[in-house]
Amino acid sequence: MRVALLSSLEAVPGEPQGLRGDLPVGGRSVLRHQLALALAFGCKRIVALAETLTGELVGLQHVAEEGGARFHVVANTRAIVPLVAPEDELLVLADGLLAAPGEALRLLEAGPAIVTLPVETGIAAGFERIDINHAFAGAMRVPGRIVAGLGDLPSDWNPVSALLRLAVQAHLTMRDLPGPVFAEGRWALLRTEAEAHAMEPKWLSLHAAGAFVTTPTGWLAALAVRLAGSALLHAGTRPLVLHLAAVVLVLLGLGAGWFGWTAAGLLACGLGAVVSRTGDLLGRIERNALLTRAARLSPERLFGWALDGAIVSLCAWRSAVTVAVARVGAGAEGVVWLQRCFAPVALLLALRLLARVLPASRRMAWFGDRLLATVVLAILASSRAFDAGVGAMVVGLLAFALARPNLGQNGAAIDGQAPNGPLTSNV
Repeated sequence: MRVALLSSLEAVPGEPQGLRGDLPVGGRSVLRHQLALALAFGCKRIVALAETLTGELVGLQHVAEEGGARFHVVANTRAIVPLVAPEDELLVLADGLLAAPGEALRLLEAGPAIVTLPVETGIAAGFERIDINHAFAGAMRVPGRIVAGLGDLPSDWNPVSALLRLAVQAHLTMRDLPGPVFAEGRWALLRTEAEAHAMEPKWLSLHAAGAFVTTPTGWLAALAVRLAGSALLHAGTRPLVLHLAAVVLVLLGLGAGWFGWTAAGLLACGLGAVVSRTGDLLGRIERNALLTRAARLSPERLFGWALDGAIVSLCAWRSAVTVAVARVGAGAEGVVWLQRCFAPVALLLALRLLARVLPASRRMAWFGDRLLATVVLAILASSRAFDAGVGAMVVGLLAFALARPNLGQNGAAIDGQAPNGPLTSNV
């Protein structure tokens, strides 16, 4: 069984009540990030070193139990011994260590070892010296049999330092931390709040690096994350809150459209798309940092359909299309409404169709950008040619799709040939 030892004993300099493990990075404590790493490593027992049981530790216990691990809080070195069997493996993370999960897992999965840094680099960054050439990089994977040696040491020894000495005496492998990992801020020892605040921009950039930001909505959302992401996360603003704020903006847009301010309503919907995308980026950052899975039912996808419905309603209210009827009947208003909805529904369906069937690229991603669509529609709504403009957009999109020679990549016909032509029989 794999066991993790997390430490929250070291105080922040100048703040006796503050602990390194409680330093916040991205709205989560360093201990919470370490717990995510331990659970991803497969640890089924989490041992937290702390002098007192705090609310933070209670919260971590709930997270650990939800992840299928048992959680223990101990205050001294000897209390660790009965929690680690000789056949177990122990993951040790130093107090205040913040490591990129992917890099840490690659180093630790390679086998039992002490992760090290060159002594000059490590000492300057606050890590503990091992010998003349090496400094302890804050993480190690040791066999459980080594832990029994803690029982022979005084109980007031620092458990992490004691385990490090025992591992060195057992001639455990020393595995160097790659230089770029440390230089790029993917591995750091946080000792003060100033260091934690300085780390946050790097942390946000690191975990948002995989985001596909190629559209106006994505650019504005990425800018919002860079400027206000740390403040939002520290304020406890979870991604779902931003999705709810986006829904409120869409409802305000519908209200504006109801009173005849269609352009303002469409722009409010476009702003809602940006807010929703910002929530999606923050959610991606949290998932990457805490190694959690995305929900099966994506809030962004649900919001996307709701947004399209709102855009159709606004366009239908703005439309001047009428229907000629022989006599006024009970269903005349319904027929008029359907005719007014037809062009905007066809427009949004065409945009969704193109986003699916055309090859993925930076240019093609613009077809799925709702901020751009709402801005164009808002401009048309301010003119007298709104209905003609929407119809022209539909025709233009379909003509563009037909003109693409590689439209058949997802099973559609190419150059008039049926999909899987060689396998198709004419019999």
